[in-house]
Amino acid sequence: MDLDFTAEDRQFREEARAWLMANVTHELRPHEGEELREYDLAWQRKQYEGGWAGVSWPVEYGGLGLSLTRQLIWFEEYARAEAPDNHLCFVGLNHAGPTLIAKGTEEQKAYHLPRLLKGETVWCQGFSEPNAGSDLGSLRTKAEIDGDHLVVNGSKIWTSHGHLADFQELLVRTDPDAPKHKGISWVICDMRTPGMDLRPINIMTAPHHQHFVQVFYDDVRIPLSNVVGEINDGWKVAMSTLGFERGTAQIKDQIRYAVLVERMIEEAREKFGGNSPLSKDEIGARLAQLRADMAAARAMTYMVVSRAQAGIQGSEASLMRAMVGEVQQRARRLALDIIGPDALENPEDDDRVFYYLRSYSITIAAGTAEVQRNIIGERVLGLPRG
Repeated sequence: MDLDFTAEDRQFREEARAWLMANVTHELRPHEGEELREYDLAWQRKQYEGGWAGVSWPVEYGGLGLSLTRQLIWFEEYARAEAPDNHLCFVGLNHAGPTLIAKGTEEQKAYHLPRLLKGETVWCQGFSEPNAGSDLGSLRTKAEIDGDHLVVNGSKIWTSHGHLADFQELLVRTDPDAPKHKGISWVICDMRTPGMDLRPINIMTAPHHQHFVQVFYDDVRIPLSNVVGEINDGWKVAMSTLGFERGTAQIKDQIRYAVLVERMIEEAREKFGGNSPLSKDEIGARLAQLRADMAAARAMTYMVVSRAQAGIQGSEASLMRAMVGEVQQRARRLALDIIGPDALENPEDDDRVFYYLRSYSITIAAGTAEVQRNIIGERVLGLPRG
């Protein structure tokens, strides 16, 4: 691994830190509805107007065109400043945008990429289906070519914030006779297209916090010009999307949780005082393990960035994804244990209970923990397929 910070990198860090300190507010972020959409898009617009959107995106598409090292530095300072989660923009900035940069046409890039960086549009993902989640290759939502359009019928499930999105990255089966991972196409779907029915899925964070929807497609017509890559070559495009999701897109979360662990240590010291050394009690032992795990995750993050900058694209990102997902769950549980019984009151001005409940999805989203272990076993360790 070769990842050194130059004098220019350190100057970039100071500039990023100063801007974040001057612009980050700590008001509680809404969890649903138009208020959430307005909050996240406003914060994205502020980053764009401040010259901090798309750090590693090419300059010709509105980004800064900087290295992954600078992207890493930005994420580190972003986490240190406890900047907003901005999750509503996650799919657009970390899935759709990078996929379009890698595989899209110039027309697709020119239209969508500036709008993503400026905080003008929200994207959602249309990959998983009722019987094709972890086994994504089994998807059945079909699209038939009719003139210069695709006509889509089927259903997608667990679509995060679909009801608030403008566009969807959608996987459809365009050749029903092709082998399992063939005959699939990756298309841009306008969420306002006639024939789409969005139905909410209640989750345990609270019945009023709508996050997921199931999307039904009934003769939805999508222009062929919205196909990204080639017809029937969508599996390769989708693997690019998932590679971004499991790799560089997870760096910010890993760093944010490292900051969370340090804050939890300070909270525990304040709560338990000096009479009971943290290093000798259960809470202290769990905090020490979490701190060690986050240090290991940080080293793994640096390895992934270093290898990516050297042009080495492997499956090591699944190592980080699998490890950090489980560490995040343990961190959220420990945060509530430090609070104690008062956590049961779940005050509206404290979102720690909300994020603890949401943490159960971390080892499912972006490929289950079991899928990540299979990737690690087959592609990193060279083990035979089970």
